[in-house]
Amino acid sequence: MADDLSAVAHFLYEAGTLKNTRRTGWWMAGIRDPESVAEHSWRTSVIASVIAKLEGADPARAALLAVWHDTQEARTGDVNYLGKKYSGSSDSRQVTADQTAGMPELLASTVREVVAEYEDKESLEAICARDADKLECMLQGLEYKAQGYQSAQRWIDNSRGRLTTETGLRLAEELLSHDPLDWLRSALGES
Repeated sequence: MADDLSAVAHFLYEAGTLKNTRRTGWWMAGIRDPESVAEHSWRTSVIASVIAKLEGADPARAALLAVWHDTQEARTGDVNYLGKKYSGSSDSRQVTADQTAGMPELLASTVREVVAEYEDKESLEAICARDADKLECMLQGLEYKAQGYQSAQRWIDNSRGRLTTETGLRLAEELLSHDPLDWLRSALGES
């Protein structure tokens, strides 16, 4: 068992690198210090649970899929849309298989199944998690735009255009109708 947990320990350190891995597409919008992959994945998992609950899916499963959806980027880095045109896209399933090699099979197979479910885009939970990924990008774009990065509009529009669930589309409209600090004004009783 010690060898099996050694592989798990290695992965936990590897996953931690996502806290320092920047989402590179934002550099094209002029953002000097964009969010990390870990920050993106955390909020994506929260959004996935919300969308899933409102769509009648399992919110815990959708959040789990969202948590794992970019873990491969600990090895590949975050390759933005333009970069993929030249480097090709890595196979998330293969990267995950390499990342989980040596782990207890119960854990490794579970992680591989979660990544495969997300990539297959067939379960309602995967569809909700994928919408959450797009909605989080849109939300981040709205926040960057509010900070003065007008070129973030491209990410807002592209992300919004890729939403598929009714809840994701409705949330997008709601987000577009609010300022990113409206929640604070409301909490302070200012609105």
